[in-house]
Amino acid sequence: MPDGNLDTTNFILAIMAVVSVLEALLLIGFGIGGFMIYRRVMQLVADLEARQIAPLREKVDAILGDVKAVTARVSQQTERVDHAISGTMERVDETAERVKDTLRDRINHAVGVVRGVRAVIMSLLGSDSRHEPPAAAAGRA
Repeated sequence: MPDGNLDTTNFILAIMAVVSVLEALLLIGFGIGGFMIYRRVMQLVADLEARQIAPLREKVDAILGDVKAVTARVSQQTERVDHAISGTMERVDETAERVKDTLRDRINHAVGVVRGVRAVIMSLLGSDSRHEPPAAAAGRA
């Protein structure tokens, strides 16, 4: 009887060994299949990138180059306009200051003339009704 038991045990161990080998082969097959799928997917991605993404990237790079050029031109033109406006404002300020000084001089001259004429008129009108100085008037009293 012990031989029959040992035969059954050996038979079960043989089945387990065969199943283990089959599992190992199956895992190796899955590994090889996964690697082949990975290579195909990577080749597909590379082809897709070469056919679709590379031309789009070139177009985007060209557009970005144009945008940079336009931005640089706008910046340059803005600087020019700012410089022109600053120069114009300085000239306007200088002109306003000159006009103000000129008007002040002419008004001062006109005021001086008017005061002189007034003084002459007051002198002429005051000579008819001339009052004695206060010191002389006080000595008489």
